Parts: sequence; C-alpha cells; structure tokens
Amino acid sequence: MEWGDVQVFLAVMRKGSFGKAAESLGVSHPTVGRRIKALEEEAQQALFRRTSEGLVLTDAGDRVMKLAEAMESSALAMERRLAGNHERLEGLLRISSAEWFASYVLGPVLDELTHRHPAIVPEIIASYRLLDLARRDADIAFRLVPFTDPDIVQRRLMRMPYALYGTPENAQALLTDPASVGLIMMNTGQSHFPDVSWLVERFPQSRPAFKSTSRGIQAQMCLRGLGVAVLPQPLGDATPGLQRIATPDLPPSRDIWVGYHQDLRHMDRLRALLDITDRMLASKADAASAPSA
Repeated sequence: MEWGDVQVFLAVMRKGSFGKAAESLGVSHPTVGRRIKALEEEAQQALFRRTSEGLVLTDAGDRVMKLAEAMESSALAMERRLAGNHERLEGLLRISSAEWFASYVLGPVLDELTHRHPAIVPEIIASYRLLDLARRDADIAFRLVPFTDPDIVQRRLMRMPYALYGTPENAQALLTDPASVGLIMMNTGQSHFPDVSWLVERFPQSRPAFKSTSRGIQAQMCLRGLGVAVLPQPLGDATPGLQRIATPDLPPSRDIWVGYHQDLRHMDRLRALLDITDRMLASKADAASAPSA
C-alpha cells in the first residue's frame, strides 16, 4: 500500500466524494478514481459504496481505514519532527488566527519577524475554524479557546479587551432611543460568545440588525451606520469613524491562547516567532486586562 494511495483514500473517506477529495488534494478527479481503483484491486474488494449522501466505507474499507490512519499518523509525526529539527531560520511558517488578530495584533510582530529573519516566510491562515495542528493544518495557532489535544504545547498569551463601538450618530441615538439602533453581532453558530449575551442583555430594546463570523465585517457594517457592535479594542480603535461608547460595565474580555504541536517545539523559526510575540504582546497582558478609564 503506497502512501500516496493512502492519502487519496483518506481524502475520499473524509470528503465523501471523488470530486471534493480531488479538490482538497489539488489533483484531478480521474487521478482520485485511478488511485481508489488500484487500492480496491489490491484489496480484491470494494472499499466504498455510493449512497444518496455520498460515498461511505464498506466493511473492507473500514478495516483499511484503521491501517491508513495509523500510516498517516506515523507520516505526519515524521514530517513534524523533521520540520522541528530544521536548524536554519528560513522557510514557511504557517500561522492560524482570526483575521482581525492577524491584522491588528500580530501585524507588528510579523513585521519584526521578517525584518530580523527575512528568509522566514509567514503564511497567515485567517479563519475562525479550529484547525488541526496534528495534521499540520498550521504550525502554530492563536485562538480564543484552549486546545484540547494532549500533544499540543499551549499557554495563555494575553487578555484581549473588548468595547462597544458605533458611529457618533448611533452613539447619540443609543442614549435617546435605544430601540432605533440595531445590534451587530456574531452569527447563530457563535451565539454562545459572551459578548453576544452581554450585548443582548445590555440593550434589550434593540433588535439584531446584522450577523457575521468576521469581526472585520462587523466593524465595516458598524461604520456604515447599521448598528453598534462589540469589537476587540485593537480593531475598533483602529477603525476611523468609529468611537468607543461608554457603558456602565465593559463587555467581557477574552483570553488569547497560543499553541503548537509538541513535535515542533525545536523548530527554530517557530521559536523566533514566539520570542518576538512574548516580548511585544505578552508584556501587555496585564495592562490589557485592566479596566479602561
């Protein structure tokens, strides 16, 4: 069983179709079909069957899956350890974070990193999804929730303060007629976020006007006068045309966690990023968590 065929098999299993597997692997649909056919000929039985919801594993496919995942785990571990032992400060460094965090918080850190080590190429994966560090979806991740994988080295980096923002017109309207001002918040899937609950409880007369998973889009809709929004202070303060709106209590702040797979703990370019991050951001943690005047 060749590793290339195993990668195709796992992609089809996870995506549910040849087409989606081909797209995720960056190969053609016929290539995926040929690889699966070769595996089925080697196994001398079908590995997938078609259903109305896509391809699913047969009993034989289920047995192959366990072997394939073990092979994948070993290959990924070898890849991580080889990357972690790279001694030169050069190469790609894949960084996962929310777009607003990359733009307004990590920006100065990445600028310093590339000035100090121009052969390092940071690659930002701007997404609210929680990527799988064991599969090298990213080398390092910055996010709002702790990591649950036991193989992840993690720590709390800083406390991120949030505030209520709006245009001057909406800030005034919020005082005189709160019901006339819309609320801009996270989408339904993130309705459990503490800032959403705070916003709804603080302004019960106001109606939801816009929802998005992107804080940057929330800020732009806020700037267009669609309503008020709770935003991370680095983003809100850096958006011309928006102002902080004073409230009796601030919206809940959030911890920022940084994590990476333990196999990468000796990767020099990752260590370089962490050193600069600690110097430029971790020192602000206590100040960021303190109440604003």
